[in-house]
Amino acid sequence: QVQLVESGGGLVQPGGSLRLSCAASRSIFSINYMAWSRQAPDNQRELVASITSAGTTYYAYSVKGRFTISRDNAKNTVSLQMNSLRPEDTAVYYCNAISVRDGVQYSNWGQGTQVTVSS
Repeated sequence: QVQLVESGGGLVQPGGSLRLSCAASRSIFSINYMAWSRQAPDNQRELVASITSAGTTYYAYSVKGRFTISRDNAKNTVSLQMNSLRPEDTAVYYCNAISVRDGVQYSNWGQGTQVTVSS
């Protein structure tokens, strides 16, 4: 089990930037995947970006080239740098930790942080 706390959300104008952070309650060194997902009103939660323990990253097509995910195993944090924000990026953003052991997947979520892109 790992507790995750997101921070850094807020209101930003279109074209602006925000940096989200996710602090874990324990070491993330051995956690296979750290990810950011988002959920807009009346929409399903969608994966935005992920990073493996080896540093391999994945980005949803809609954010590729604008968002950057990173992890700091020494500080037990994962960040999402969001640039060139658009109104359609408005959502609650969730941090997610996924571990796989003996073929069983363990998933923990944070409480979410609101990002609103509006003029």
